[in-house]
Amino acid sequence: MATIFTRIIKGEIPSYKVAEDEHYYAFLDINPLTPGHTLVVPKQEVDYLFDLDDRTLAEMMIFAKKIARKIGEKIACKRVAVVVLGMEVPHAHIHLIPINSEKDVDFHREKLKLTPEEFQKIADLIQM
Repeated sequence: MATIFTRIIKGEIPSYKVAEDEHYYAFLDINPLTPGHTLVVPKQEVDYLFDLDDRTLAEMMIFAKKIARKIGEKIACKRVAVVVLGMEVPHAHIHLIPINSEKDVDFHREKLKLTPEEFQKIADLIQM
């Protein structure tokens, strides 16, 4: 059975796409910690990030780096954090989170509630 991320990549579930190439897909997290919180996933469905082959993992990080730079240019933040949790969806992924302090990456705190228009505005701002 396809993961929710595979279904997003295939367009079966809508997303606020930020970037895509032949091997990777990036989209806004619908439960963001901060505005611009983005997920980067390989199109290849692998459960755990560190089960990816070395080349795929390295290229995914290069893909993510381009997005992180764009987030840093367009979203007011001191840094863009890279977080690997991977417990909530069995599909390798990383979180790119614009932060101003370490408190911004506390996944236990309440998530932002954004309107579809707010999500689209952020996606348009950082889209590659």
